Amino acid sequence: MGVVAKRSSMTFYSDGNSHYSHRVRIVLAEKGVTVETIDVDPDDKPEDLATLNPYNTLPTLIDRDLVLYEADIMMEYLDERFPHPPLFPVYPVARAQSRLWIYRIQKDWCALADSILNEDGTPSQIDKKRKELRESITSIAPIFSEKPYFMSDDFTIVDCCVCPILWRLPLMGIDLPKTKTLKPLFAYRDRLYERESVMDSLSEQEKEMV
Repeated sequence: MGVVAKRSSMTFYSDGNSHYSHRVRIVLAEKGVTVETIDVDPDDKPEDLATLNPYNTLPTLIDRDLVLYEADIMMEYLDERFPHPPLFPVYPVARAQSRLWIYRIQKDWCALADSILNEDGTPSQIDKKRKELRESITSIAPIFSEKPYFMSDDFTIVDCCVCPILWRLPLMGIDLPKTKTLKPLFAYRDRLYERESVMDSLSEQEKEMV
């Protein structure tokens, strides 16, 4: 059964290729928020974006007079603005741990993914980054044998950050070996991909990635 859409006057300027835009779209879909999503070509941005966002960056979220232009701040705002279903844990210690996981994903995975996707470096340097990202992702596979989601029994904000990276592995030329050790990781990935919100969040570009 689909989520009942929550009325709002939000506009979301999204880059259909960007994993940062993707993570916010997953949150919007998970919350069932009614939003006008504008798919923007980062090389041909609309003029009004620069007047709204001093950095002229994507993604950008507009909610009435509020303009947000950092993906993680958008996710936190949406979780507070639309509290159900909650994506951050209730208790301060668990919330801090979630933020730390997001920070580590940013440092360990997103930085490498950005470099690979932007072809930042020589072919051998990019191959080295592919290997590093593959090893980093496979090293955490055992945690998924303990909990169905990322260190949690429930789908959380951390999963919203992990999913767009896993979704882009084929695009980055990263194959995960079908080994027994990685079985929990594949099961986790399948759980993510089976979520209605994840499927609803996909841009036209993302639908072509897998």
